[in-house]
Amino acid sequence: MLVPTIDLNADIGESYGAWRMGDDDAVLDVVTSANIACGYHAGDPVTMLATLRAAARREVRIGAHVSYPDLVGFGRRELNCAGEEIAADVLYQLGALQALARSVGTFVRYVKPHGALYNRACADPDIAVVIADALASVGRIPVLLLAGSPGVAAAEGNGRPVVTEAFADRAYTPDGALAPRRHPGAVISDEAAVVERCLRLATDGTVITTDGTAIRIGARSLCLHGDTPNAAALARKAREALQAAGIGIAAFA
Repeated sequence: MLVPTIDLNADIGESYGAWRMGDDDAVLDVVTSANIACGYHAGDPVTMLATLRAAARREVRIGAHVSYPDLVGFGRRELNCAGEEIAADVLYQLGALQALARSVGTFVRYVKPHGALYNRACADPDIAVVIADALASVGRIPVLLLAGSPGVAAAEGNGRPVVTEAFADRAYTPDGALAPRRHPGAVISDEAAVVERCLRLATDGTVITTDGTAIRIGARSLCLHGDTPNAAALARKAREALQAAGIGIAAFA
């Protein structure tokens, strides 16, 4: 299925104090939506504010990249928190980023879970609904989740706004899930491979899985991780290839 326009999102603002991660300015020059860390897996108030200013200057849409409280594990450890705790943590992080965003004349338009919380929300319908309901309690804020996942169906089934995404730089298993990062080849950094996957996802709506089969994925946004090696160059090449193929690049929010 031809997708006339596609959003490009990236996880950024993941530096912490003196620890620097990624080339956020270069990535922001390319993407249309920015998932900004809110201090639970990465980021700190100064980093959050600087990232928001940089995004606002470029008119990039802002999303809250919410996580389990896991700075040491970069939010990639499953903490098995209860639903009530997850809802409170999501709202806490959203509120912090929203206040900082307002101070620089912009605002948070969506929420994307990070790492282990993302994987859980996509696989566990109950947690997806917990997050979507928490967001509904403060406004009609959409949640960004993996296209085709049980979490998407559950949140949408409860009448909550969901935006679907696909990953150009992550391997997929035949059932449509992301291959665990501990598996070889789970993160794709080869420029030609990432560009080819972007084009396939945007024009054909399919992705080649780890066993070589093609599965269909309907996504409104493509994610390019800000901490992937050469992330800015990969994002730039992907955008150029999409535009050359006649695909428009525009934010979903």
